[in-house]
Amino acid sequence: MKISSFPLLPRQLVCLLAAGSLLAPMPVLTPAMAQPVAPASSASALPAMGDVSTQSLSPAAERRLGDRVMRSILGDPDVVDDPVTLEYVNDVWQDLLRSARQRGDISTEMDELYAWRPFLVRERSVNAFALPGGYIGVHLGLLAMTGSPDELASVMAHELSHVTQRHIARMMSEQSRQSLVSLVSMILGAVAIARAPQAGQALIVGGQAASIQGQLNFSRDMEREADRVGFGVLTDAGFSPAGMAQMFEHLQTASRLNDDNSYPYLRTHPLTTERIGEARSRLGTSGWNPNAPVSAEEQAWTARHAMLSARAKALMDIRSASLQPLVAPNVHPDMPPLQSIAQYYLSAVASRMLRDGAQASASLKAARERLPLLPEAQRAEVDRLLTLEEVDLDVSARQAWVATNLLHAAPSRNSLITPTCRPELLLAAQAALNLPDTAGARSAIQDTATRLQTHVSAHPLDATAWAALAPLWQRLGYPLRAVRAEAEATAANGDLPGAIDRIEGGRKLVKRPSDDEAIELSVMQSRLRAWQRQQREDMKEDGGP
Repeated sequence: MKISSFPLLPRQLVCLLAAGSLLAPMPVLTPAMAQPVAPASSASALPAMGDVSTQSLSPAAERRLGDRVMRSILGDPDVVDDPVTLEYVNDVWQDLLRSARQRGDISTEMDELYAWRPFLVRERSVNAFALPGGYIGVHLGLLAMTGSPDELASVMAHELSHVTQRHIARMMSEQSRQSLVSLVSMILGAVAIARAPQAGQALIVGGQAASIQGQLNFSRDMEREADRVGFGVLTDAGFSPAGMAQMFEHLQTASRLNDDNSYPYLRTHPLTTERIGEARSRLGTSGWNPNAPVSAEEQAWTARHAMLSARAKALMDIRSASLQPLVAPNVHPDMPPLQSIAQYYLSAVASRMLRDGAQASASLKAARERLPLLPEAQRAEVDRLLTLEEVDLDVSARQAWVATNLLHAAPSRNSLITPTCRPELLLAAQAALNLPDTAGARSAIQDTATRLQTHVSAHPLDATAWAALAPLWQRLGYPLRAVRAEAEATAANGDLPGAIDRIEGGRKLVKRPSDDEAIELSVMQSRLRAWQRQQREDMKEDGGP
């Protein structure tokens, strides 16, 4: 349960100030809260925290390493950009980042250099991962199984602490004599091993997969340090101090009852009774009080987590055989209102994904009928999520004007529904693209394109937003803007050669550019030079000419 220690920012302000693109790649390095069994010979103490002299991998080099891994695997189809879910995970992440900054865990250099970006992975397994340079991956299976925002935040705080304590740099320093491309290959091999052991072994020359995975596992002392620092970050961010202990116990209980590969890191890196005991002891005598008063903000966080945890159950496995059992709402008469609404929401999401519009509409209607039963503090959050799902359903049904009008009218009855927030903005772009060729439609398309252009100016690595913007500019008769948006989306997805090709081809579209087109061509030329420079640097790091 979230205990506020930061002023609650209005969602409108959060949407305006959110840092960087929410979309990030799937690179994965090390399992969250995993406890490797260290041999007796590895009992030496860690280097002093923050002692840069012991870390041969500088923050700048670590960021470059993370970026290289990102560009290598951005095309993975299991990188999930679900704007609604990603927004929630990022909101939890931003609270933890603010806490770490206030505690002094993040140096000015790290703060400026690192990406500090969470991303989602379409996996049923329960896990989260840290990558060099401040990238954090969260499996949808983790969100689906956590019972509160505090449990989710405890895992993310642990992973954040691996980054702030430079654990990755300390591990990689042992490999410092290898080239950057060798380190990238090593991490990619570990990623593949975590997902599919046979594929991972095939990626690593010489069949050293198991050895390399071992080199990238955090040590016993690093895990305990991440637990300790992460607990401080968690509590100072306003989350319940019980979150970490509860998460440990849920993982331990679930892994005992289930051995279906859903908890792979717990089999190879088991949670020890020592770590669970330390998590409990940090609570003290009054840290775990289920009867404590619940604030309005805590109620809102609880509602949001329940809804997004339900959504993750549909998103984590999109095969028809997995979605079909979710279509029938698992609701019984004595179920609490929030839980029943979450079940209907899950049914609606799964039904829409299966293109069963009638069932999706029926489930959303049933959820809305129960909305008045919720505490007042929870209604606006839940109403927003139901409204966005209704818009998504209208977009899927090609009801473009219905979706557009619903998005336009919704803020007047719910201030949490904000046109500048990323989920609303991307849904508006999808709806606008399907509007007919009329004067009214052109005005709506222009308005959406303008808001989306403002968004990508602030979030230049948001590949999804760039990709949504390109066809809007094309419909409005701005081919150069469309080409540039396509190129930016391609580059943000890690394909620098493809982005370069698009810019070079786009420059040939205009023989006699207007003043506006000349400005756009100048911007395109600048981006072309930047991508070509990055490509040369990559080749140099790879040992090329």
